[in-house]
Amino acid sequence: MNYDQGIAKAYENMAADRDAFLTRARGCAELTIPTLMPPEGHTGSSQYSTPYQSVGARGVNNLASKLLMTLLPANSPFFRLTIDDFDLVELGGDARGKAEEALARIERSAQQSIEAKAIRVPTFEALKQLIVSGNALVHMPPKGGMKVFRLDRFVVKRDTMGNLLKVIVKETIAYEALPKEVQAALLDNPEYQAETSKKECDLFTCIKRQGKKFTVHQEVKGITIPNTTGSYPEDRLPWMALRFIAVDGEDYGRGFVEEYAGDLRSLEALTRAIVEGSAASAKLIFMVRPNGTTKIRNIADSPNGAIISGDANDVSTLQAQKFSDFRVAQETMNTITERMSYAFLLNSSVQRQAERVTAEEVRFMAQELETALGGIYSVLSQEFQTPLVNLLLNQLQKEGKMPKFPKDTLKPQIVTGLEALGRGQDLNKLSAFLNYLQPLGQEVIAQELNIDDYLDRLGASLGIDTQGLVKSPEQKQAEAEAAQQAQQQQMMMQMAEKGVAPAVKGMADSMAAQQSQQEGQ
Repeated sequence: MNYDQGIAKAYENMAADRDAFLTRARGCAELTIPTLMPPEGHTGSSQYSTPYQSVGARGVNNLASKLLMTLLPANSPFFRLTIDDFDLVELGGDARGKAEEALARIERSAQQSIEAKAIRVPTFEALKQLIVSGNALVHMPPKGGMKVFRLDRFVVKRDTMGNLLKVIVKETIAYEALPKEVQAALLDNPEYQAETSKKECDLFTCIKRQGKKFTVHQEVKGITIPNTTGSYPEDRLPWMALRFIAVDGEDYGRGFVEEYAGDLRSLEALTRAIVEGSAASAKLIFMVRPNGTTKIRNIADSPNGAIISGDANDVSTLQAQKFSDFRVAQETMNTITERMSYAFLLNSSVQRQAERVTAEEVRFMAQELETALGGIYSVLSQEFQTPLVNLLLNQLQKEGKMPKFPKDTLKPQIVTGLEALGRGQDLNKLSAFLNYLQPLGQEVIAQELNIDDYLDRLGASLGIDTQGLVKSPEQKQAEAEAAQQAQQQQMMMQMAEKGVAPAVKGMADSMAAQQSQQEGQ
């Protein structure tokens, strides 16, 4: 057995570069949600300080919810599989229809896999970690759900381009959960015999790049745990080291809260001052002049509505006389709160304070605020959505739910996040274009506008697959021909009825006349 503790020492050396980021993350957590990044040494039973203001916590939860619904939308896949036209030629000239049907099945299977594994719950936790600390490590094993590690549980090393080179994860595990051979090896070493009496120990997982692959293994006290060594292709690594804001040349990302930490600290200080000052001002104290005729006991013991002897000038109420100062602090706090509401995309920041606010104005402001997160969407799309798609496709292929395609034929295309913002801009432009055409009249619009192309673009801007929903030209032509044939048949029946009725009436009159003649004879 090996007892050099190589991974543990490497973790301590790399943790020195992480300390500055970890300190800032803990400071940001104190202003928003302290449990996301607790102080060093805190355990689950420790007491956490509660911020005086709730804007930070409300903003983090709101922004994480918006990002979650954008990155992993409900009831629709967040990616789309495409096949290049040249690859379709190699598959066969009539392969497009079958390929599109197979790709649609794969997308639905991936969506069902997300729902079955409950990926959204840990993703929401990871997004909150990213917003506050700027970093989160996500592990998605082949079996089971997703696990999220906060910044104080892992260290990372990247190259100058931001590509992942090395990750070391530190976990706490019970000694009883270790394999029997590892427990026996620890007992054989006198250095660790005393530590085996403890209930828990540190488990280190090392993920290291070697060429175009990543090697993974786990150690406890320098002992490699059996059946934990393996390798993964770089596009199928189940470990994803996520960053919220990527900074060139830095191994760790920056959090969203860090950029607004000044406003949050100011808001925290002002809120605390107003709360404590208001509590002091609310304290009711009566003061009696020492040389007055009014007795203190009469004031203290008199019930409400009692009549006592005394002079009203002898009694006064203690007042802080800080209303003007509180007013300045309150206005400053309201200004900072408004700025933070814009930053965290809170609904209260979208609607202006007025009697009448148009829906178009609210929609425009919301679109403008969400567009400001375009850079964040691009980072998460590259480091989270794309690796997640590759892992899902790999699992579907192993489970036999995905048909085999030639290598490098499938091209996943992310259709949420930054792409969704672009579609939203297209939708606004289409709506404005149609509004400008309204004064021309419906006849001119129907004559000049290509309705089929407009419906296709409208469905694409909304992210809706219009196949089967909007009638195809062939279907409309077939319906027109069927309607024309039905009209022709109806006309023939009407003509037949018009021609047959007089003839029948003439024959009936002739027969009636003949019968009357016979009766007369």
